[in-house]
Amino acid sequence: MAYVDDPQTRRANLDYVRASMNAPLLSREHEHDLATRWRHQNDERALHELVEAYARLVISIASRFRNYGLPLGDLIQEGNVGLMQAAARFEPERGVRFSTYAAWWIRSAMQDFILRNWSIVRTGTTAAQKSLFFNLRRLRSKIEGAAAGPMTDEGRRKVAEELRVEIHEVVAMESRLSSADQSLNAPITESSEDDWQDFLADERPSPESVVSNMHDAASRSRWLGMALTDLAPRERQIIERRRLTDDGATLEELGRELGVSKERVRQLESRAMGKLRKSMSRHVRDKDEFFLEG
Repeated sequence: MAYVDDPQTRRANLDYVRASMNAPLLSREHEHDLATRWRHQNDERALHELVEAYARLVISIASRFRNYGLPLGDLIQEGNVGLMQAAARFEPERGVRFSTYAAWWIRSAMQDFILRNWSIVRTGTTAAQKSLFFNLRRLRSKIEGAAAGPMTDEGRRKVAEELRVEIHEVVAMESRLSSADQSLNAPITESSEDDWQDFLADERPSPESVVSNMHDAASRSRWLGMALTDLAPRERQIIERRRLTDDGATLEELGRELGVSKERVRQLESRAMGKLRKSMSRHVRDKDEFFLEG
């Protein structure tokens, strides 16, 4: 995914950061007053002051996620979305500081953004996988220090115990974090004319298989048509209505049409299916004998 990172954008981000860090801090009483006015009086000026005061919190949290390779401006933008969600849901009468409540929403918005954009492959879908994604590097550093190369089996076991996940999940996430996305159109080496995609196996059926399958399908259709002509009229009607239409008729519906019971329709259907299987088997056997003789 391409991101805009020109000098003008960087300058605008820097100006925003400076303005946010210079915004006055709120006392507990003033914060409670602003939150109350916004929640109960829909006072947009109070909302603006509340959000503006805690933009510094967004910037602080965004700085902790910079090592995931995404632009700081985008992280701040997602964090502001989380900040607005927190403002919409905050209940000042509970006696909790808005900053404490908002930090969770801001962090969650940024983490979701990182998981969506860090790789074109979905990295974490469960709560355990998300925890592993955002904590693996920290725990590895804590357990094994700055050791290079893959983690040790003991280190993986300790991480799995710490985060309450399976060891194979730790191994899979370690592999994902250690390698970036690579284009299949990229050359294998700088001097090579071969791309990585040249070595992907094509799992689609070959032209010979497609033609053979089409021929077999046509043969089966022809054999079925011939087999149907051998059925009695009522049997053929039941098979056509029950098996050869998208919205098959029920036994009860056919019973009313034919003036018989549902059980009698079931018996006729069973007898007709036996005749069809026998007829189709004969055609297949004749075909095999033809090829063997040939």
